[in-house]
Amino acid sequence: MARIAFILLTHKDPQGVVDQARRLTAAGDYVAIHYDRGAPADGYRLIRQELSDHPGVTFAPVRIRCGWGEWSLVAATLAALQQAERAFPEATHFYMLSGDCMPIKSAEYARDFLDRDDCDYIESFDFFDSDWIKTGIKAERLIYRHWFNERRSKRLFYASMAVQKALRLDRPLPRGIQVMIGSQWWCLRRQTVEAVLGLVAERPELLRFFRTTWIPDETFFQTLVAHLVPKGEIRRRSPTCLMFTDYGMPVTFYNDHYDLLIRQDYLFARKISADALDLRARLGVLWQAQGVGFAISNEAPRLFRFLTGRGRVGRRFAPRFWEDQGAGRNQTICLIVAKKWHSAKRLTTAIRALTDIPAVDYIFNEREAGLPDLGGIASTVAKRERHRRALVRLLLDDFASNRLVLCLDPSALTLIADFAGDKAETRILFIDSDFDEEYLRGHMRRTGLAGPATPDPLIRELLPVVASDLAHEAERLRDMAVSRLAILSPSATMDANAHAIAQFLDVPPNLAHDLAQTPHLFTD
Repeated sequence: MARIAFILLTHKDPQGVVDQARRLTAAGDYVAIHYDRGAPADGYRLIRQELSDHPGVTFAPVRIRCGWGEWSLVAATLAALQQAERAFPEATHFYMLSGDCMPIKSAEYARDFLDRDDCDYIESFDFFDSDWIKTGIKAERLIYRHWFNERRSKRLFYASMAVQKALRLDRPLPRGIQVMIGSQWWCLRRQTVEAVLGLVAERPELLRFFRTTWIPDETFFQTLVAHLVPKGEIRRRSPTCLMFTDYGMPVTFYNDHYDLLIRQDYLFARKISADALDLRARLGVLWQAQGVGFAISNEAPRLFRFLTGRGRVGRRFAPRFWEDQGAGRNQTICLIVAKKWHSAKRLTTAIRALTDIPAVDYIFNEREAGLPDLGGIASTVAKRERHRRALVRLLLDDFASNRLVLCLDPSALTLIADFAGDKAETRILFIDSDFDEEYLRGHMRRTGLAGPATPDPLIRELLPVVASDLAHEAERLRDMAVSRLAILSPSATMDANAHAIAQFLDVPPNLAHDLAQTPHLFTD
């Protein structure tokens, strides 16, 4: 059975550290504490006084003054890890935590989880090839030496880097090492920890290299574990639930997040507000509970992005690159915009059957969308959107036509605006829809806002929010003031819908009438 030694890095709330250590060890596990040297000394004295005689608690032999992005964080982790490895020979796993972390499962569940698979849990992605780093410097983190903290001494940090660049003082990576990157919150098996500590003792140049890299807590253990452990024994995910805001700051959880947190597929969560006393108390009780089942829905990250992103839909934060060559002035792009994709697809099927106008489906959302073979440019949905202009030109050439019908979701406002701003004439047929509760529930499941285990009260709370968002999409489309906008509606007369289609496709009234009578056009 798994026995966990928690590596607890903390710098504040000494009584909270004491409480956390007692909670974690009450279930038979262990804790090794590093308390930041920069924190008040009386806080550390309190922790030692309360926990020094506890058989399940040990302390890092040295206290290090830690700074964000510095080697000091790794040094503190290593000190506590080495002490835990010596002090707790029965520990099978070593789990990295901060003082802001709390369990979101029971110890019983955590042990079953770790026993289920003989592996290490640590994010570990190729430093150079992955997109793990979203903003800021990348290769410069490694190839230059960093003696100054970017947050405390910004001018010196960048001046030092500029001098090294000018003098071409970039350095090679350590011999035989592929640098990896990921979250600092991991859980490693005992044999992995022993191998890491052995490699550090065997190759001191690794410490020298990472000591002057920037933000080494995201690369040091990630690199060494990937170097020592076969890929099949690494799960490239953190066992700790953490989310970040648009500004790169950790999302903080409060008292009303209890039900959400325990549904996520993680063992711990960070960061829990120090003021969320009720949440901390409930999670502390949960860790020691027996026989508790957990329904995993794992919707938290997507739900957070949805709720924080409301009101920003359609804003572009960085310019996209489109090829220069797109549709010409003598060509027409006809966009069927519909939230209910089945309605748009029924109409494109009828257009293909009754006219010679080429029509494809949701080519920017679905891989199989009625596309002809266009080679590599159409091989993935992401590539199609990235090369939208070239794709449209290829379709027009392949169909030997000056007109093209394709389908878009109303949420793709930036894409619709791109089409409307092109040289070609753009026409839009918006298929208006009514959204009942059953559809809204299905929409939430399809988009990941809810899963099979999401509680019904939460779904009911979100229903009006989602309905409002769908209505807002339609309003924003109408507000775009596109000159050739026609609307197809289940509440309109057959003649009105036929007139809209005739406008949209520039076809005779009788043909437009036949298209408007497409069987089950508005039926869910």
